[in-house]
Amino acid sequence: MEKRVKIETDKFLNKRVKIIADEDEEFEGVMLYSYDPSVILLKLDNGYNIGIKKEKIKKIELIRQERKKEKGEGEKKEEKGKRKEEKLKQARQKQKPKVAFIVTGGTIASCLDYETGAVKPLTRAEEILQIAPKISEIAEPVIECPFLVFSENINAEHFKKIAKIVESKLNDRSVQGVVVLSGTDTAHYIASALAFMLGKINKPVVLTCSQRSIDRGSSDALLNLTCSCYIALSDIAEVTLVSHASLSDEYCWCLRATKCRKMHTSRRDTFRPINSKPLAIVWPDGKIKILQEYNKRSEGKVKAESFFEEKTALIKWHPNADPALLEFLLKQGYKGVVIEATGFGHVAIEGKFSWFNAIKKCVESGMIVAFAPQTLYGRLDPFVYETGRKLAKLGVLYLHDILPETAYIKLAWLLGKEKDKEKVKQLMLENIANEFNFRLSSQDFLI
Repeated sequence: MEKRVKIETDKFLNKRVKIIADEDEEFEGVMLYSYDPSVILLKLDNGYNIGIKKEKIKKIELIRQERKKEKGEGEKKEEKGKRKEEKLKQARQKQKPKVAFIVTGGTIASCLDYETGAVKPLTRAEEILQIAPKISEIAEPVIECPFLVFSENINAEHFKKIAKIVESKLNDRSVQGVVVLSGTDTAHYIASALAFMLGKINKPVVLTCSQRSIDRGSSDALLNLTCSCYIALSDIAEVTLVSHASLSDEYCWCLRATKCRKMHTSRRDTFRPINSKPLAIVWPDGKIKILQEYNKRSEGKVKAESFFEEKTALIKWHPNADPALLEFLLKQGYKGVVIEATGFGHVAIEGKFSWFNAIKKCVESGMIVAFAPQTLYGRLDPFVYETGRKLAKLGVLYLHDILPETAYIKLAWLLGKEKDKEKVKQLMLENIANEFNFRLSSQDFLI
């Protein structure tokens, strides 16, 4: 076997190289950071990445250095001019507006493990900007990574931590906006939590994510990050979620935090506005088209109210559902429950699986019981059918057109914040973070 020379990869990182491997195979591209020390990760010109085992590499050549050796006097002067231009470019870079990127995990902060074929978290948050360099052309990124977890591992403590970090960035005069990177599966939970915890904000706060890891050529991360950066620099001082509006890389939607939901397991345009139009459309060149009224930037300070009552539940009623579910929650000391109800707001109140007495017991014991539509679209109305009237009379809160996940986050936040249960009930029916849309139209359905 041919003896291999030790490969010092650090000097080639983020530079264009040519790799000559066994059987005289040649690969040309930009060398990326690799989490696996035995593998060289190369971004090819077609946008895809390839992993090459170091043991199979014969030689690595730095393309730009080789070409520089061949330059004549005239070309050297041209090169000197380019270096001067580069210095001016770096000076202009320092004057670019700062955008804080808070990396919390998910597919957008992950890469493909070329040995197992599975997706795993990145080892360094800075890798995101190495793979999506356009962000640095738009703004000066300030990266913070409090944790890296996938969606299924997110909990209330993470919500609180993100809220406190965002608070500090919003009160930092040098930062123009905030982008939070998270997993897609629970991004709408995080977005709702931030909308309630942060209240009225002075700058844009944008949630974004991706369905495909950022190192894939077909990743939706680059467009989502680019459009999110533009919204973070816009005048929209609200918590929003930005992601693909279609399967193509044409543009993104900017959606209100409390009125959007993940609606597909794998499509790049998974997030849809529910009972609402998008707040805006944003293109990768920075063009923004506003579709609804919004809160604008201000000079005020932001104080995060990072409350969350963990003894809050979200459950779904279904045929044959045992009312013992509610009695179990009551015995466990739960203070509130959101039930995804059918139709205009119904659960069984007759027969073997009647929930009537269980709900009555919960309400009389001080537990807050609220209904949200399991249809997602449309509004609850307790007065259309007798079932709804009887349940409303028991004290069930009918939460209009709110999304179940938003209702759960809101109830948990209020129960953690307010000691007076009557005050909580009152606030549950008030529009705090645009969670209710009191004017629904046919155009708000399946956008």
